[in-house]
Amino acid sequence: MNLELLQNKNILLFGKSRAFSNDEFASQMKFHKITITEEFSEDIALVVEGKMMTPYEQNSSNALYESKSKSLEFISIDVLEKELAKYIDADTLLMSLKLSRNKERLKSFIQNSTINDELFFKLLKMYSWSSEDFFENDDNRDVSAAIILRFYKNIERNHNVQYATSGFMHLISQTFKPELIEMIFELEPLQKSLHEELNGANLNILSAIATHPKTPKSVLEQLIKKARPMVKTLIAMRSDCDEGMQIKLYDSMNEEVLEALSMGDNLSKELAIKLLQDDKYVKNIAQNLRLESDIFEELIKKTPVEVAKNSSLTPEMQQRVVNLNLNEANMALANNENLDNSVAMGLLAHRSKTLTSEIYKNSVISKEALAQAYKDEANHASLAKNLNTPSDILEALSNSQDIEVLKALAQNPNTPVEALYQLQLDSRVARQVKENPAFGKHIQQENIGWEV
Repeated sequence: MNLELLQNKNILLFGKSRAFSNDEFASQMKFHKITITEEFSEDIALVVEGKMMTPYEQNSSNALYESKSKSLEFISIDVLEKELAKYIDADTLLMSLKLSRNKERLKSFIQNSTINDELFFKLLKMYSWSSEDFFENDDNRDVSAAIILRFYKNIERNHNVQYATSGFMHLISQTFKPELIEMIFELEPLQKSLHEELNGANLNILSAIATHPKTPKSVLEQLIKKARPMVKTLIAMRSDCDEGMQIKLYDSMNEEVLEALSMGDNLSKELAIKLLQDDKYVKNIAQNLRLESDIFEELIKKTPVEVAKNSSLTPEMQQRVVNLNLNEANMALANNENLDNSVAMGLLAHRSKTLTSEIYKNSVISKEALAQAYKDEANHASLAKNLNTPSDILEALSNSQDIEVLKALAQNPNTPVEALYQLQLDSRVARQVKENPAFGKHIQQENIGWEV
């Protein structure tokens, strides 16, 4: 529709405006030189169906549509209000609101779903929360609900979420927009929480911000500077926590934050060396840091078992661990998610039953090696647990008489569906089959009811 074509004309409105308050709607109509009437006349240019139409208005609208639909245009109030929103001069509106300090008018625009996000964010920055929380007074509740309603996906499925602080946490988990995360972070109630003892709900919001992959770096740096240690620990464990942020976190000298830093795989070499001076962080660093040769040499002497768990070990480093001939270190290496196959074959040569069992559970072992292992019945329980075991072997194992093998198969998400159907008939493992996520997904896809 074109508002310019409606200038100096009359439109018939049934019901009321929806996005605009009554006063604001009347003001917008006046600005566009459009006259609103409540009775039909021959000079009516447009009929608008608004919200809260009375039964009388609904009947009048229906009758008018039957008689005039070919010569008269009928639209909903939503269409008209979206068009009105396009003509709002943001700068003029913001200056008017700033000068008038009319909180009710400001709130009505914040609640207006037809304005664009850019203007919405600017309006929010003008709103005063009166040093109270999101739902601590009626005005704050209305504004909080407006934020959640605007951005929450599938709000119709969870319409009560707009009245709960957890709604902000859900918004953050749903969004991929850095600007929305930044806007929520800058809201006065959250900023106030940075300086006071956090309530549970606001702590959850800050935690969601601290862990979200799209949170702007500028927000993370403010959290490092102002937030409580618990929130800082979440940032310390982010994969994109760069050296500059790590140094600021380290400078806090908070034990919880330092421990979180020691668990990061991207900890800077400079900070790793500093933290290694304290024995309580050595094991964390050994297990998690992406290892370089000099750090590896220091750590393999101090704590070889934890080093063996590190997924960044090169095949040469893994062989160095094997050469130590320490049973506990070899067991840890056998469970390493990046265990090299040639190193694994070397460990098998130790002829240790427990070590062999752990190796054949590891999904990095080649299918060829697993197929060879199937020839020995002693390996069947481990193969039944392995996510990389070929499907034909898993299916063959379903005929085993060993209950441990059957339980492992029932829990393995890669066990063929046909084998799982067979296993669910066995009362000893039926529960495990029902709890197998792959089987549950298959049941849902096939639209078969299942009672757990």
